[in-house]
Amino acid sequence: MPQTRRSLFVVLFVVLAFSVLGGFFGPKVQVAAAATAPADDLSQEVQSFTRAYALVEQNFAQPVDSDKAIYKGAIPGMLRTLDPHSNFFDPKEYDSLRDDQKGHYYGVGMTVGPRNGKTMVMAPFPGAPAYKAGIRPGDIIMTVNDKPTDNLNTSEIADLLKGPRGTQVKIVIAREGSEAPITFTVTRDEIKRNSVQDAFWVKPGIAYLKILSFNETTSKEMDDNFKRLGENNVKGLVLDLRENPGGLLNEGVAVADHFLQKGQTIVSHRGRSSAEKPYIARNGNHGRDYPIVVLVNKYSASAAEIVTGALQDHDRAWVLGETTFGKGLVQTVYPLSENTGLALTTAHFYTPSGRLIQRDYSNKSFYDYYYHKDENARNPLDVKMTDAGRTVYGGGGITPDEKYETPKLDRFEVELARKNAYFEFTRSYFGKHDTHLPKGWMPDDALLVEFHDYLLQQHYTFTEGEFVQDRDWINRYLAREMYITAFNIDESDRVFSQTDPEVERAVDSMPKARALLETAKKVLVQRMQSQEQDALARR
Repeated sequence: MPQTRRSLFVVLFVVLAFSVLGGFFGPKVQVAAAATAPADDLSQEVQSFTRAYALVEQNFAQPVDSDKAIYKGAIPGMLRTLDPHSNFFDPKEYDSLRDDQKGHYYGVGMTVGPRNGKTMVMAPFPGAPAYKAGIRPGDIIMTVNDKPTDNLNTSEIADLLKGPRGTQVKIVIAREGSEAPITFTVTRDEIKRNSVQDAFWVKPGIAYLKILSFNETTSKEMDDNFKRLGENNVKGLVLDLRENPGGLLNEGVAVADHFLQKGQTIVSHRGRSSAEKPYIARNGNHGRDYPIVVLVNKYSASAAEIVTGALQDHDRAWVLGETTFGKGLVQTVYPLSENTGLALTTAHFYTPSGRLIQRDYSNKSFYDYYYHKDENARNPLDVKMTDAGRTVYGGGGITPDEKYETPKLDRFEVELARKNAYFEFTRSYFGKHDTHLPKGWMPDDALLVEFHDYLLQQHYTFTEGEFVQDRDWINRYLAREMYITAFNIDESDRVFSQTDPEVERAVDSMPKARALLETAKKVLVQRMQSQEQDALARR
């Protein structure tokens, strides 16, 4: 216990030093220095904290859990006074963060979630050990290596499924339509989760590419997709960044670089302890100036906003959708002792026009901030211009060039979504039918009748008029769910995107993106001619 407590104080000193002294550049060097620093060098603030902690530990009515007091209390509490994005990671969270950044981990390869008090398989990943073994969506996980899952949450079960490559895990499941439990012995392997969905032609010459997040392999995945399609054949691109929470700054820069001209600014950032650093397109688009429509919504954040802001400021893309989240803060992740880490805001980033898109968080709760209760939060004092002279604003995310409002769900649609009707029906359906469906399959009239009757059996309340009115919506979401079992989650995402009304709007908006490009080119030519004339006049 004394050794553990001593290491906790070392961690605490390093973290408090961020608040008192500001950020630093070499985290490993700083940790080593902190471990050997004499007590006389400690700031008064740190000494005050250690005295307060000692009083709590010695006099609190019950024994104090030092890990909980420091990792769950003191450090997160301090960070909450700074901003919504500075964060402390305990060992489990820090490992998960590093796995997300790398884009891979070791396990069986499936997502699990709670359903009716049980833990169900939501989707095995294509080609993963769980997928190859035959585990499918809707399977209820009963035991993992003979350990019952009844009293475990989904995170704890996921931890049991992970493990070193080549090791085996025994999974016992209950399946709809099967009287006896089914046992699978699965060999763990490396699980790669692509951050870029497989691109496809949404129309002849019009490519669709969705980036889910920005990890260490994002730009390479994107390049690989363009090579597979043949980028020289692209006449227009729908770049989907909806729900993209961001990720690694350098990967966002690399993605934007692919579409901009060599030498154009992508983003810059500066902070109290770091000079302004611009990021410039080093490779450029090699003359590929096809029109681009970028799809965003209020959950597009961070690196997704860097890409969107760069393409919008340079008039390279037409932005369609909702105003983005508005995260203009840069976090540096510092490794600490005992496999913990700290994400500390060290700078603000600015789009090429110079706007700061960070939303104000000073006079609201973090709940309101994260749930985007201020959709019209742009800063009227932060007014900038794109290359072609269009007005853009900072302060409240990236405002789209064309707003797209997702139709609100009606009463019946809300009930189907809230009760997971598509998931439960699919689980029941494939408990009685073969899981193989023909390529290009879509729900037909007979399946919709079966779904209709299932809803009545499960006591859903709806009128025949509601069912007919929502038929297209039902068709689309039913196909999405059934494709996960019959094919895989990647094919499901593809079909769902192909039938997305907003993607159709993006295709229809492609002429606007082309016109934007042509206007920007004319403005730049006129500007260069004017500069040449001014130079001649001064001679």
